[in-house]
Amino acid sequence: MAFLIFFVVIAGVLFIMGVTVYNNLIGLSKQTDRAWSNIDVILKQRNDEISSLIQVVEQFAGYEKKIIDQLSQARQHYGQASSVNEKIQASQEISLALRGIMAIGENYPELKSSEHFHQLQGRISSLEESLADRREVYNESITNYNTRILQLPDVFFANFLGYREKPLYQVSEQEKQKPNLKMNLPL
Repeated sequence: MAFLIFFVVIAGVLFIMGVTVYNNLIGLSKQTDRAWSNIDVILKQRNDEISSLIQVVEQFAGYEKKIIDQLSQARQHYGQASSVNEKIQASQEISLALRGIMAIGENYPELKSSEHFHQLQGRISSLEESLADRREVYNESITNYNTRILQLPDVFFANFLGYREKPLYQVSEQEKQKPNLKMNLPL
């Protein structure tokens, strides 16, 4: 009889522990999904602002076509991206192209003095700051998730459920470089 009670207690403890681990893993997985969704919302907002920015820049600096085309193409890549990794790569392309567009503003006094350009520049700068904050939260969520699925006893449940490590958001080498402020100014 004592053995049966001991067995029931141990089975109950293991069941409660299993449910707790399972619930924690599900919670961490959903937290990483939510963190990415929060980034995706800001990326969409930034993407929406880009068409207005392109129109304004074209009015003042139409012959800087290469940089404008890069931004348009990067925006199109983001619109076609379906996976998180594709969206991250497209986001990095947009960030690089935006640096070039903002540099154009420094070289064209008419554009620099445009109120609409300043508003768009401010809005995009604000979105970039929000992106940086949300990327930090995303990486924190991913780190918590990755750590948890490798710890005992969670690793057994994670393997059983097919959970795998997720990559952190990392800044590309191009984004780490200083922007080229040299423009093709008319002679």
